[in-house]
Amino acid sequence: MTNESTYSNEHLQAFLDSVSNLSLEHKFHEWYNVEVAAAIDGCKIQGHEVNSDSGSSLIFLRKSVVLCVPEKGHIAHYPRHLIHCFIDDYRHNGKQDDGLVMRAELFSISPSEEQLGWEIQCRSEREVPDVQSSVSRWLKWLND
Repeated sequence: MTNESTYSNEHLQAFLDSVSNLSLEHKFHEWYNVEVAAAIDGCKIQGHEVNSDSGSSLIFLRKSVVLCVPEKGHIAHYPRHLIHCFIDDYRHNGKQDDGLVMRAELFSISPSEEQLGWEIQCRSEREVPDVQSSVSRWLKWLND
């Protein structure tokens, strides 16, 4: 096995391990391990994020990102050049009415039913470093 395929397998396994830690129905874990794993097999995974609330995930590839939504059985691929990042920091102007302290979003320019809308937010200043860390990874990936 080459170093490149070892690297790819390690990142795929790290992604699947992250997903396995989510509290999802068995059929959704199976979907990730069969359908999603097959779809991204051989791809160079640069990183990933999982949303523990929804069970959705985002897989960063070299020149694109893949959004996985298990409840819909949806796997969508977005080229990096169509993705943008917005950050709203409400700490200096007071929290929003809904209590948000910070919000960050990766989104795509695509048809409305096919848009990427990956959002993270926090309602506590203690969670700000986690949001900043995610944004830092996003911007590094976008600018590589």
